[in-house]
Amino acid sequence: MIEMKDVTKYYGNFRALDGISFSVQGGEILGLLGPNGAGKTTAMRILTCFLPATTGTVTVDGFDVFEDSMDVRRRLGYLPETPPVYPEMTVRSYLNFVADIREVPAKDCRRRVDTVIERTGLVDHQMRVIGTLSKGYRQRVGLAQALVHDPAVLILDEPTVGLDPNQIIEIRNLIKDLSKDHTVILSTHILSEVSMTCKRVVIINEGRIVAEDSVENLERQGGAATSFRIGLRPASLDWKACFTGTEGVKVEGEQNDGPVVRFNLSLPDHAAYDGVFKATVAKGHVFTEITPARASLEEVFLRLTRSEENGNGNGDANGEGGKAA
Repeated sequence: MIEMKDVTKYYGNFRALDGISFSVQGGEILGLLGPNGAGKTTAMRILTCFLPATTGTVTVDGFDVFEDSMDVRRRLGYLPETPPVYPEMTVRSYLNFVADIREVPAKDCRRRVDTVIERTGLVDHQMRVIGTLSKGYRQRVGLAQALVHDPAVLILDEPTVGLDPNQIIEIRNLIKDLSKDHTVILSTHILSEVSMTCKRVVIINEGRIVAEDSVENLERQGGAATSFRIGLRPASLDWKACFTGTEGVKVEGEQNDGPVVRFNLSLPDHAAYDGVFKATVAKGHVFTEITPARASLEEVFLRLTRSEENGNGNGDANGEGGKAA
């Protein structure tokens, strides 16, 4: 559905994007994750035809964003970080206006507006002036305008920034529901939004992609492969000697649960695994649980972005989120 290939963007001599490439399949929710200033908004603006790439190609449903921009725009719904609403208009009149400029046929306009009002939970607020709505409901209006022409692709840039916890949950659930009928790119620097909403993640930092994988695989590969949650039924009181006798092995967070002791076990490397576990079993101790620990997405994110920052100085011009980039 979407393919971005070898895209570079310069602002004068400043390189905001450095040859990024990724693709999104139909019906997928892709998280575009990165710290503020990483290049996310520049990538979104190129994808939505607001900015031309310096080099590289971007296609949406087979249409090139530069050569076929009108065809691309018909297939995109875009919610920027600040919803593009007119605060003096009512919700319904605003959506009627957007439907008109989005070239929704007159015979279908009322049906489409009714549909998006219901789907975004605005039925009881459709006659209210937008400027009187809470930020959470203005975000809903922003989503409704992005949906009114029934696009194949939704581009959401920081859709939960500034919302309270209840509003965040509501918008998150709405995005999940929308993914049943739309391909979604969710750009954010909030890691919990990605782990709770997206199946696959592209992490961008300093204008370059530093990781691309499923959330599950990123957590699994995040450097915690030699950490385990252990449940052990000891055969004797000196069970800890089986672990602490090996250099670099750590036992932490010990808890007694009846006849079973539970703790976190860290090994210096994979090579230590067999020796430690065989020695423990040989002493008559019984393992009741061996659960590999997974690094949190936060840990993966910090590891990857810090590594890039130490080696490269690119980024998004003047930061992100409604600024010069």
